Amino acid sequence: MSSEGDDVPALTYADWRAYLKAGDLVGLECESCGNVTATPKRACVECGDRNLDTHTLPNVGVVHSETTITVPPVGFEGPYQVAVVDLGDTKILGRIGGDEEVNIGTTVECTDAVELDGMPAPMFEPVE
Repeated sequence: MSSEGDDVPALTYADWRAYLKAGDLVGLECESCGNVTATPKRACVECGDRNLDTHTLPNVGVVHSETTITVPPVGFEGPYQVAVVDLGDTKILGRIGGDEEVNIGTTVECTDAVELDGMPAPMFEPVE
């Protein structure tokens, strides 16, 4: 689904949320330079081109960085861990679920989405 240079994004935030709630990670790939992003953008962050296609992302990746949130925002119970997960072509921020903590280099899988006020985020758990 390409925007073909007009102002209609290939993947809206509403589309991205629907995919995530259905258990699918998707992003965008630039037709010009091949850069992949994990969340909707109106233009490529590398070259500025607006010709973007929806791109299916893998559900398994490796923790690139992580931190523990000890003072959570209103509506969340803490403490909990979040991580930037390297999916190969791109990276995405997600929450870590389950009872195990993860470290840099841990392989994780997107298993669910956590949601607050209609705003979902990917939930990752360590792969055994």
